Parts: sequence; structure tokens; C-alpha cells
Amino acid sequence: MPMDSKDRKIGKNKTYLSSFEFAITGLKTAYLEEKNIRVHLAAAVIAITAGVIFQLNLSEWRWLLLAIFLVIAMEMINTTFENVVDLVTDCHFHPIAKKVKDMAAGIVLLTAFFAVIVGITIFGPKLWHWVTLLLK
Repeated sequence: MPMDSKDRKIGKNKTYLSSFEFAITGLKTAYLEEKNIRVHLAAAVIAITAGVIFQLNLSEWRWLLLAIFLVIAMEMINTTFENVVDLVTDCHFHPIAKKVKDMAAGIVLLTAFFAVIVGITIFGPKLWHWVTLLLK
């Protein structure tokens, strides 16, 4: 995707506001162009809703939000690696490019496993308690 002429500047951003605007543009781009980001955000909404329903304590909220932010951040890093590799290789196969892409995807997978463990640790006992109350 070609850059707008206003984006073709060399050097550092002139202000913190311009840096912030570029960061917001990056978040919007990730959301609009990357299906996996939208999937992770949907899962985050579900997890946060469950957290409200189960009235998580402060420590549980910290772990849950850490897991959510890590998964989304790692997905954005993975997407960044994929885009840079595609740019450098002109979208042609190269074994090192494949290795880089695979390892970046592995980072997301590891982080997702961490998020699942956090979710089971937080919600498992609460769900078990709820189920046992229903079965009585």
C-alpha cells in the first residue's frame, strides 16, 4: 500500500502529537487490515465481559489484562515482521524469510498459550463453583 505524501518524511517526528497520530494510525491499520487482530479483540471483549460478570479482584484483572495486551502486541509484532519480510523479498519465497515468519507466528502462539493458562487459572475455579451450584 503506497504511503501518502505527508507520510514520506525523513527524520524524527517533530512533535509528540505527530508520534501519537502515527501510533493511532498503526492501531487502526492493524484493526482494519488484519483478521487475527479482530479475532483477538473479540476474545478480549469476551474475557473482559466474563471478568465483569465474575467480579474479578484487582490481581485477577492485572493478569487478565496483561494476557490480553501481550497477545495483541505480539500479533502486531508478527504482522510487522510479515510485512517487512514481504517488502524485502518482494513476496517471493525465501527459506530465511519463511523461518522469520514462522518464528514470529510462534511468538503469537506461545503468548496465546500463556493467555489460555491465565484464563483457566482465573475463570476455571469460578466456573467450577458456578457449575457445582447449578448441580445441587
